[in-house]
Amino acid sequence: MVWPAYIDATLSRGEGRKVPIRDAVRKPRVDEIVEAAKRLGLNPEVEDAKHPRRWWEQRQRVIVDKLGSKLETLRAVAAEVRRIREERKRLHR
Repeated sequence: MVWPAYIDATLSRGEGRKVPIRDAVRKPRVDEIVEAAKRLGLNPEVEDAKHPRRWWEQRQRVIVDKLGSKLETLRAVAAEVRRIREERKRLHR
């Protein structure tokens, strides 16, 4: 599963980020994660849930197929989110 916090560059490891800061993206949205997972062929499915570190907040997570280890999957999703943002930026120029 991919919680947005796992790949969020604005969060510390203690706040839930799982990937190294160099691989993370700023404030990833669930729709971006879903699009990235679709592009990677990971069969995304959005689910409402409460993150264990922020149990008081209702959030969404994305269930995906794995591409190897969990960290490899998270890095691939974050890299694809970056590509999506770059493409959108080029389209709006």
